[in-house]
Amino acid sequence: MEESGGNHTEVPGRPGQHGTARLRQRWQKWAEDHREYQRCNPFSGSHAVTLRLHRAGEEYGHPKEGSKTDQRGKDAHTLVGKEVEELLYIIRKNGEAGPGGNICVTFGRLFDAYVTISNKVVGILLRARKHGLVHFDGEMLWQGRDDRTLITLLE
Repeated sequence: MEESGGNHTEVPGRPGQHGTARLRQRWQKWAEDHREYQRCNPFSGSHAVTLRLHRAGEEYGHPKEGSKTDQRGKDAHTLVGKEVEELLYIIRKNGEAGPGGNICVTFGRLFDAYVTISNKVVGILLRARKHGLVHFDGEMLWQGRDDRTLITLLE
């Protein structure tokens, strides 16, 4: 199809001169972005510029905002939060009123009740203690050895 003046119009679905130019521009943009990414990537070889983060900076120890790593971390945080809530429910369900009116359960009883739900009961207990939701003596709990250790719900 020709217009007056000898110029060609683009046919939909077929790249013309303007479509090719847009494709080339997008490719150049991708190549420049990738080059910049590789400059900051410590595993990309000797031409990489090492990006120094200072421990006092906000970026230190955190993934780049909006990255897949950032999203995986947020998803994991949500999942662990749900498991902590479930653990607290199991403690309420299987525990009894203890000293001070708080609900208490032994580790052995909690382990038996919770192990069918998750095999991470000790890790979830440690997370709950870190957030001030439960209390128990000792640094780590071991099945068998610590079955009589009392776990207190602090809510």
